[in-house]
Amino acid sequence: MLIIGLTGGIGSGKTLASDYLAEKGIDVVDADRVAREIVEPGEPALAAIAAHFGVEVLQADGSLNRAALRARVFADPAERSVLEAITHPAIRARILLHLQAATSPYVLLVSPLLFETGQADFCQRTVVIDADESAQKARASSRDGVSETQIASIIAAQMPRSERLRRSDDIVVNHGAPDDLYLQLDDLHQKYLELAAELNHG
Repeated sequence: MLIIGLTGGIGSGKTLASDYLAEKGIDVVDADRVAREIVEPGEPALAAIAAHFGVEVLQADGSLNRAALRARVFADPAERSVLEAITHPAIRARILLHLQAATSPYVLLVSPLLFETGQADFCQRTVVIDADESAQKARASSRDGVSETQIASIIAAQMPRSERLRRSDDIVVNHGAPDDLYLQLDDLHQKYLELAAELNHG
């Protein structure tokens, strides 16, 4: 199975890109979605989070209070490390299950922390959706209603843009209109289909 890792900073257009490829019949494994799955009520990771951070990071119904947890971990790098030690192994294991279940010619692993978490190790090839920081901030604040301070913390916690670009095999520039993004993705989609065919016949 050809696994393509897709990444980019906050507000770069990862979801726009992966949705477009999903419409072409490509299976998408979204690390953010998996990260939500593994902290659902009844999951071992949620119990471990509550044990460390206390019940104040839980809602009244026992589900995770994301805002409370986010505020804690972005204010304290040591606490973020604890959270990552709980969640990252569970996320990796669940991602592998989803990747193994994929049936499309190639599968897309979408992850904002593809390189930082070692998830790139699952992939034969990686693509970065790249946007400049002003575009990232504008998209993230309009889409998620996240404060500028939080966006700056998230950008700071992610790999520097220059390093992400250096590590990636393919780069899609998303500074303009969606149609510009889609044209670049069309070219990559063809390339990945050819790579997948070579892999299957190899």
